[in-house]
Amino acid sequence: MCKFKNIIINKSCGKYCNLEYIPLVAQCFNKYFKFLLDDFSTCYTSDIYSFIENVSPYFWVVLDMNDKFMGFGFLDNFTGNKNKLYSAEISTCFARWAWGSYTRFVSKIFLKKCFDEIGLTKITAKIYPDNFRVKHLLRACGFEYEATIPNETLRFGKMQDIEVYGLYRDYYYKSR
Repeated sequence: MCKFKNIIINKSCGKYCNLEYIPLVAQCFNKYFKFLLDDFSTCYTSDIYSFIENVSPYFWVVLDMNDKFMGFGFLDNFTGNKNKLYSAEISTCFARWAWGSYTRFVSKIFLKKCFDEIGLTKITAKIYPDNFRVKHLLRACGFEYEATIPNETLRFGKMQDIEVYGLYRDYYYKSR
């Protein structure tokens, strides 16, 4: 099993939660940021606090049952309003030791959390086409390829395509 602990940074309200995990998040983030960010978001690599504050309260660390840090996941780019969130984009980053079947297991639990607790109808994932590990993980969790957006952004100074994958609540529960 695993645990999800919400990290919250909201300077305007003075609300902070589970900040002790930030060094582990920063270490994992810095190791794999090339798969998470494009050239326009590199400002976050130097300030993980701003990055987390930007997606709070939808940022979680993932721990195994012995409280060992596995990685993190977050939601952003929501569609909906304060009464009903329809969809969101998911991003995850796991420590290398957690890759493989355990990551698939944890990801499925995280998706259920997003559907059940947040009430999302659809979850999307946008990835770089060369991110084969995540592509495999998405398919294993029931995501379907939706589109490739050509030259959507810049990455390392070059135009970069983005692949879009989607998972609907009804399909997720039907396929289980």
